[in-house]
Amino acid sequence: MKSTYNLSLPLSFLKKIKKNNDRTWFAEHKGDYEKAFGEMILFSDAVLAELKKHDDIETPTGKRSLYRIYNDVRFSKDKSPYKLNLGAGFRRATAWRRGGYYLHIQPGSSFVAGGFWGPNTQDLNHIRQQIAADLDPLTHIVKSKPFKKVFGEIRGEQVKTAPRGYTADHPAIDFLRFKQFILKIEFSDEEVLHPNFHKKVADSFQHMRPFLDYMSEILTTDLNGIRIVE
Repeated sequence: MKSTYNLSLPLSFLKKIKKNNDRTWFAEHKGDYEKAFGEMILFSDAVLAELKKHDDIETPTGKRSLYRIYNDVRFSKDKSPYKLNLGAGFRRATAWRRGGYYLHIQPGSSFVAGGFWGPNTQDLNHIRQQIAADLDPLTHIVKSKPFKKVFGEIRGEQVKTAPRGYTADHPAIDFLRFKQFILKIEFSDEEVLHPNFHKKVADSFQHMRPFLDYMSEILTTDLNGIRIVE
């Protein structure tokens, strides 16, 4: 797919909103925001088209993938009305495919990420049980040359010592400590402005597939490998 988007507009607008994060300025420049957001729609559509070539995605359109720029300040100490980034999330289809893809555009801080940001207690316990029962599949994935080259390591919040029910010297403790399981790749502004950046983003998501598919498998089966999801 030939790129039809111009991400210089979103980057430029985000640089301005960082210096003018107030409602009066935003209202006066609403047209600039709408143009920038329009380019993000085109870009997200291009990413989605590439992403669908290698995964089943529930998100129907690029526009539906995008998050609002408006901050929810009700429970935050930071009362800035606007985010300093534009983001998009793509959800995998069906109960058999777990995990999600995230895109973050911000001057000097753009990245893509995927995985499990906030697994509920039941899923987290199940993940730990499966990893503890058989460490080899996950070890094979994270120690592979492609994984280490692209992602380096799994990221995410961890418990300090060991989760309840496991000892600090458990063979799988390095994985059992995780409360989140996130894969992340960062991009420079120069990379973001490349005309085929949508393909680089989709390729990054594709590199996540072995990990996401492994996690999907363990979340949809019991310790005996029997399916637990209809």
